Amino acid sequence: MTERYVLAVDQGTTSTRSIVFDRAGRLVAVRQREHRQHFPRPGWVEHDPEEIWANTQLTAAQALRDVAGSPGQVVALGIANQRETTVVWERATGRTLVRALVWQDTRTGPLVEQLAARPEAALVRERTGLELAGYFAGPRLRWVLDNVRGARARAERGELLFGTMESWLVWNLTGGPDGGVHVTDVTNASRTLLMDVRRCRWDPDLLDFFGVPAAMLPEIRPSVGVLGTATALPVPLPIGGTLGDQQAALFGQTCFAPGEAKCTYGTGSFLLQNTGTELVRSTHGLISTVAYQLAGEPVHYALEGSIAVTGALVQWLRDSLGLIGSAAEVETLARSVSDNGGCYVVPAFSGLLAPHWEGRARGLVAGLTSYVTKGHLARAVLEATGWQTRDVVRAMDADSGLPLTALRVDGGMTTNNLLMQFLADVLDSPVVRPMVGETVSLGAAYAAGLAVGVWSDTEALRRNWHRSAQWVPDPGRVAALDAAYPEWEHAVRLSIAWGERP
Repeated sequence: MTERYVLAVDQGTTSTRSIVFDRAGRLVAVRQREHRQHFPRPGWVEHDPEEIWANTQLTAAQALRDVAGSPGQVVALGIANQRETTVVWERATGRTLVRALVWQDTRTGPLVEQLAARPEAALVRERTGLELAGYFAGPRLRWVLDNVRGARARAERGELLFGTMESWLVWNLTGGPDGGVHVTDVTNASRTLLMDVRRCRWDPDLLDFFGVPAAMLPEIRPSVGVLGTATALPVPLPIGGTLGDQQAALFGQTCFAPGEAKCTYGTGSFLLQNTGTELVRSTHGLISTVAYQLAGEPVHYALEGSIAVTGALVQWLRDSLGLIGSAAEVETLARSVSDNGGCYVVPAFSGLLAPHWEGRARGLVAGLTSYVTKGHLARAVLEATGWQTRDVVRAMDADSGLPLTALRVDGGMTTNNLLMQFLADVLDSPVVRPMVGETVSLGAAYAAGLAVGVWSDTEALRRNWHRSAQWVPDPGRVAALDAAYPEWEHAVRLSIAWGERP
């Protein structure tokens, strides 16, 4: 029998990767290309969508060529994408109106404050499960409509289209101005502040609240199911699924049962716990979001805790302070001491996300004495990721009533064994890393492959999951970290108070 492969496009914040997987979930070919980061003003972060589209075409074509001589056939395409990044383009030409406003962009802060002051603002959390925050796509779209001359009138006439990055790519892949399919999936739509999270449809009251014309919105589809045919590739392929990147990682980690959770440790970190087909509303500062939906089946939900700065803190130690020459050196430096020396780093470089949602909080280093060395500082930098994860897990335990039995992890920081052991100790839970580290891409491939029958069901995907490493809690360290946790909480309160100063 001829082997069937699946192509996954992982359109991330810094690069676009195209990866081919086989039925065992093994990587067969990979191509990657970075795109430029634009910072036109402080707090503004932009990408060129047309550059990203070109990179998608290039890397996908290269990956397809890489497997052209293999004893197999690529039969489907899946897409995972950076979430909340906002694209607006012309329906007739495909030209973008402005560069994409990236999820890290903070320009909508004043707008969000104005919207939050309106009496009907509570509608946002009630209908979407999300906080009213500039982190999401809706306020960015409103900013474009308010600040680009003629944009609102053109949008109302149906001349402009809006989408997050997967919508932009699917539209171009399926023909662009010549019949391109304008769709999104439930996971990405759930990140706009415009979708009713229970009904999974655009909400007219939310559109009115944000001032967004319905004519520019994509059709909402399940995460798993054929959306159209990618005719812009060397080999036409059915597009079998799209997922926001963190939901794709949850899918790739095969967290299909309520209570199962994963955390992706990259520039920031995102912890998602599957809560099943019932929406769990958070009262402890988390996001109630869509996990995924298979065509013809109910929506599955998740609780999410988004941490803004984790790997970026190591980069700060390297690039801004010059204490290490590479990210990998932070573990060696941190191991030069046995503890943090009473030092805590709160990396609120642009505020704190879950579970605090304090946009004005600012980063600080607390507990400095003459005893503290660069080794202690390096250890505190790593521990900041663990402490922030504990904050999120405690909130999840309280919200879902589903205690964490193990945390599945992925992302670049999981190669740091000291950090992984600290996570196991501070969470008092096993931390498990899978054999295949490319869980975002793998999740997109799984979604597409399910849609076309490469895999029969989610149980077949579970059988592909294999552990590469596990860290278990050390009871003595667990007790010591429990005793130290109030010191971290105090440092967080100081960080928030500093941001609130006159």
